[in-house]
Amino acid sequence: MSYDVMSTGALDYAPCCYGNSKLLFRGPKRRLDAPYVAFLGGTETYGKFIKAPFPALVESGLGVNCVNFGILNAGVDVFVNDKTLIESASSAQMTVIQVVGAQNLSNRFYSVHPRRNDRFLTASAMLKTVYPEVDFAEFHFNRHMLGFLQEVSIDRFSVVRSELQMAWLARMRLLLSRISSPVVLVWIGDHAPMTEKEGQDCSVEASDPLFVTREMLDMLRQKVAAIVEVEATSEAVAAGTSGMVFNEMEAVAAGRMLGPQAHGEVARVLGPVLQDFV
Repeated sequence: MSYDVMSTGALDYAPCCYGNSKLLFRGPKRRLDAPYVAFLGGTETYGKFIKAPFPALVESGLGVNCVNFGILNAGVDVFVNDKTLIESASSAQMTVIQVVGAQNLSNRFYSVHPRRNDRFLTASAMLKTVYPEVDFAEFHFNRHMLGFLQEVSIDRFSVVRSELQMAWLARMRLLLSRISSPVVLVWIGDHAPMTEKEGQDCSVEASDPLFVTREMLDMLRQKVAAIVEVEATSEAVAAGTSGMVFNEMEAVAAGRMLGPQAHGEVARVLGPVLQDFV
């Protein structure tokens, strides 16, 4: 097992707040009254278990403050619904938005927690009609629930998947319409975006960004300054948890995430793109 032990074995993320937002972001807290690039995203942007996540690495090369607004397990909903985040992104010289999966957002089939988007709240009457044999009181997390539905019926699950994809596109368009600064979308994963055909049989257990296809990204292309795709190299994937900071209880979770080498690859690809805009 490869992990660093720091005091209690956990990394100090120096959590902080901005404005009136109820969300906790990774610190140290940065000034918003000087030029900066805003980074919105999920667990990778936040940098869970990572000493220097890619926003910090980009800052080192760019020479402009990079403010980390990443949120663990974020869906698009948490960004759309937070006024402080929208205002902060709009005031930035540039906004980088990590492409997050389509499973963690409210839709016609189920609702999620407004801030902890990975938490399943309730199933709609429509979803209960599609899956009458399922007791939705059993579930607390979206991915667990979706995985179960996929096992029950792949055919019926295709309807759920399509709904999530349509909801993701609608919510992303809304988010982009509310941010007045130029936006760069960044895809981060251990694989390139799949086509719709390739992703039709994709398991819920597949790596993120879940259910987001190349066609979906292409539909947003005219609304952003650039779309950057970073597929972690085989070397970065093979490095596993090397250089990550976590305790023994967190080892399994850490093993599912991209490590410091992958974050370095993201920064090396993303940095030159941002240099053209700031």
